[in-house]
Amino acid sequence: NGEFPLGTLVLTNSGWRSHYLSKDGKDLRSIPYDLGSLSPSVSLGVLGMPGLTAYFGLRILEPKAGEICVVNGAAGAVGSLVGQLAKQKGLTVIGFAGSDEKCNWLTNDLKFDYAFNYKKISLEDAFKKAAPKGVDVFFDNVGGDFFHEMVTKHMAPHGRVSICGSISNYNDTEKHKFPQINMDILMHELTIRGFMVYSFAKEYDTAFSDMVPLVKKGELKFKETVFEGFEKMPAAFVGLFKGENTGKAIVKAGNYP
Repeated sequence: NGEFPLGTLVLTNSGWRSHYLSKDGKDLRSIPYDLGSLSPSVSLGVLGMPGLTAYFGLRILEPKAGEICVVNGAAGAVGSLVGQLAKQKGLTVIGFAGSDEKCNWLTNDLKFDYAFNYKKISLEDAFKKAAPKGVDVFFDNVGGDFFHEMVTKHMAPHGRVSICGSISNYNDTEKHKFPQINMDILMHELTIRGFMVYSFAKEYDTAFSDMVPLVKKGELKFKETVFEGFEKMPAAFVGLFKGENTGKAIVKAGNYP
């Protein structure tokens, strides 16, 4: 295939496979930017779908300098980038993660203004310290009780919420009954929006033109939790739901750079 000369690095949504045969190449895509000295794995993380999700998911919140931004799942592949991009726009950033080690990474390395271990502190106590007047923009990766408490108790008037995921509920076997939030949304005039990153496909090049230089200059930092061997696929996947990864979980299936 002339579009993919021998040795070309390609991306594809092929599922869990160590090898893949493409009939015509229409289900393959080459990396759309110069990697330079970066590892090819960035195309799966900071400069891949997670990075694009952070970029566009924050953009739809219309963040403004001086506002307060909250992101949960903040040490994950998406959340860690959302916080950094928000900081670059002049917002005060509050992150929630599941360990002290992750929180230290957020504040010390990524320069979040606050990072709280949600296993050790209530949202109420966290916001008494970090956002007593309420939160302007909330990027939700977690859903569940966290989302409902944010919407009913901690958003500022005219606050905006971006729903990216609901990892706390993905493995639920029963439907949950949550309190009604309609009146809270109404009285605080909140805007809540879900989004799929693929809806922004026509703008990917714009996002990459903004983000690639930041990554290469070290101004957009990232971590990868790398699992060696194709047989580690299940462990890597299950670990996502246990918070075992920091940044993007990567499975290295062969002898590749």
